[in-house]
Amino acid sequence: MNPILLQMAAQQSAQGKAGSSSYIVLMVVLVAVMYFMMIRPQKKRQKEEQEMRSSLEIGDEIITIGGIVGKVVTIREEDLIIETGADRNKMKIQRWAVNTNVTKTEQHKKEVEKAREAAKEKKEAKKADKSDKKSDK
Repeated sequence: MNPILLQMAAQQSAQGKAGSSSYIVLMVVLVAVMYFMMIRPQKKRQKEEQEMRSSLEIGDEIITIGGIVGKVVTIREEDLIIETGADRNKMKIQRWAVNTNVTKTEQHKKEVEKAREAAKEKKEAKKADKSDKKSDK
């Protein structure tokens, strides 16, 4: 046989062994990336939704998955009774059908806004202190 062909065959077999181990490493890295980019954030969202649904209180305004807006009147283990509309119609819905707790969302937005304002005031106070020190020199 031709020595060049033998040499090419030997290189391909060596590359095949190295290629299979690099293929396994590549697959492990791909699975890890998928876990951290897709699975982990989804589990985190599901946990937050479950906490929101379990922390519902009477009087909270909610929006269901179907878009129905109502106020919680009664809370049971697996279902809620909500009041909707101006004529106060009552509906029984499953707890899993709650999409958003408007009351808690509004409270959270107010808290975030207050924190931003406090940080802004603190930053302005630091700037004022620095300008006072520069003018004293």
